[in-house]
Order: sequence, then structure tokens, then C-alpha cells
Amino acid sequence: MTIADTQQHVPMQSTQEISTAWDKMIARRRFYTVLGLVILLAAFVSSVRFADESNAGHFFERLPHLFDFLSWLIPKDWTDVGRALFDIASPNDKGGEEFNFANGRVYVWGSFYIPEYFELMIVTINIALVSTIIAFIFAVPLSFFAARNLTKNWPLRVFTKRIMEFLRAFPEIVIAGLFSAILSIGPVAAIIAITLHTIGALGKLFYEVAENIDMKPDEGMRAVGANWLERVRFAALPQVMPNYASYALLRLEINVRASTIIGAVGGGGIGEELKLSISRGFGAKTLALVLLLFITIVAVDQFSAWLRRRLVGEHAFLLQH
Repeated sequence: MTIADTQQHVPMQSTQEISTAWDKMIARRRFYTVLGLVILLAAFVSSVRFADESNAGHFFERLPHLFDFLSWLIPKDWTDVGRALFDIASPNDKGGEEFNFANGRVYVWGSFYIPEYFELMIVTINIALVSTIIAFIFAVPLSFFAARNLTKNWPLRVFTKRIMEFLRAFPEIVIAGLFSAILSIGPVAAIIAITLHTIGALGKLFYEVAENIDMKPDEGMRAVGANWLERVRFAALPQVMPNYASYALLRLEINVRASTIIGAVGGGGIGEELKLSISRGFGAKTLALVLLLFITIVAVDQFSAWLRRRLVGEHAFLLQH
């Protein structure tokens, strides 16, 4: 065999080996995919059977009526949705609670009033805003204590991380239920619950950002004799603050939704009214609340996205695309 034949034979053999290995990998991946789907299907069937047994055997019997409640929420007069939203008296009002829209007005000055649902929405947004601000104030220093490159004291780092993990381990609604039992129902319990959970969530995001900063400014501060607080203030904080603000605004969007859910368990705001309206089958009021909640969440999302772009810079978003 000549040298030329050897050079031609080796690449051909390598190509065949690569092709064989590729086919085996594809076959293995397909096998795992099919196996995963089979396991998922088995788990689904088992869960459905468990649901049927837990529901005294009426799960499948009642399944066709899953969306019957939607028919209860369809108002007889669609203009009542707008009246309910702005607390305008309804011609369908017969003295009951379903159409007593005007009774919910919150008078501010003379005949000027704020519609009830707008006032409840303001309370919900305030709960989310106050919770996010307080959590941000606590999460920033905790993140520096937990960052490996800024805190060399490992017991302090571990202790700080465990605290943040404990705070975010429990859903806000569980914490709110606990504090509602202690402090009675109202926005205070909701603020405490959302704040505690947000400290843990933001703290984790923040210290991960802090661990990826450029350490050259810190080395320069250390060289001139700066202490830990000065190094954090002048070397680390300017680098992380844009990302910290971006994460805080993102968390604000989440907290608006969380405060709505917590309202259903006595946390105040629009969530409590929405729960009562749905449970009583008040179609016009329910649709008005859902419409207002949807518009508010979209507005908060758009505003926070715009503000994040202003803080972080348009170039950061262009690089992502």
C-alpha cells in the first residue's frame, strides 16, 4: 500500500466512524424521547385516575361541564361591564348586589369620585411597589455578602445564601396566609409576604451578577488602601446597578400579579373583590375586574420594559437579538 493510498483510506474510515457514531446518537436520542413520552403518558393517565377516585368517581362525568361557569359570567347587558368599571348606575339595578355599581364610589372631593375598582387596583399596585422597594433595599447588601469574589468569609457567605433560600422557599400566598392569621386580613400581610419572598428571589439574582463583575476596579481600590465598604461602593456597585435595577423592575411586574393573587386570601386590593365577584356569579363585575387587571398588567409591563431600556441602555437589548 502506498502512502497516497494510506492518506485516502484514513479519512474515509474516519468519516464512516463519525457517520456510525452519529446514527447511534440519533437512535439513542429517539429512544429516550419515546421513553420520556411513554412515562409522561403513564403519569398523566395515573393522575387522571387519581383525580377520578378523589372526586368520588365523578371526574369524567363532570369533565364536559368544565367550562359551564363561563355561561354564568356572560352578562345580560354588555354595557353593564362599562358601568361596573366606572361605577355608573345600572338600569338593571333591582336593589341587589349584582348591579349596585354606584354604591362602590370612593368620593374624593364633592361629587368627584374614584371608581371602586380603580381604587382597589391602586392598592394592589401600591402593595407590589412598596414590597419591591423594601426588598430591593435589603437584597442589595445581602448580594454583596453572598458574592464569592467580594466576601472571603465563607461562613458569612453560606449563612447569607441559606437565609435567601429560606425566604424564597415558600410561596407568597402561604406566607400571606400565615401573617393574615396573625395580623388579620389586609394589605400589611400582603406587603410582608411579598417582601420576604422578593428579598430571597432578588438576592439570588443580584449576587450572581456581582460574582461576574470586572475585578480590576476592586484591585485598584484595594491597592490604595480602601476598606470593604469603599470597594463595594465605588468598584462593585457602579457595575451592577443597571442590572440590579433591571431585575427589580422585572420583579415589580411579577409582584403586581402576586399581590392580585394574595388579595384572594385576604391580602386586600383587587384580588379579594375578584374572588367574591366570581364566587357570586356577578358577570358584569367579574368581566370589569378582569378587563381592568389585564390593562393594568400590560401597562406595568410596557412601562417597566421602557424604563429598563433607559437604565440599561438600548445596546444591551440589541445584543440579545
